[in-house]
Amino acid sequence: MSIDLNELDLSELKKLQKDVEKAINEYQDRKINEARQRLEAEARAMGFTLNEVVEGKRKANASKSPPKYRHPEDSSVTWTGRGRKPAWVIEHLNAGRDMEELELQ
Repeated sequence: MSIDLNELDLSELKKLQKDVEKAINEYQDRKINEARQRLEAEARAMGFTLNEVVEGKRKANASKSPPKYRHPEDSSVTWTGRGRKPAWVIEHLNAGRDMEELELQ
């Protein structure tokens, strides 16, 4: 395919420029997707996800800690005892009450 650019006017040249830029972007997107698919398949074949390979570490199975404390008025609200104390625990302690009162039996 050969185009004599000298025969095109400015609007045709600008349209051609946009078309070429669009074609280049689509080509690059297609190649990136092909590469990603190949890498994901290779990682799966080795027992990993692509993210695990890229990050360099395997995600640990997050084990949820069982709740140790329960809200005194709303039994559906619990806390494991890990991390920051919830506001209701702080309020309970500030009222001069003991943490043991909140413990699950």
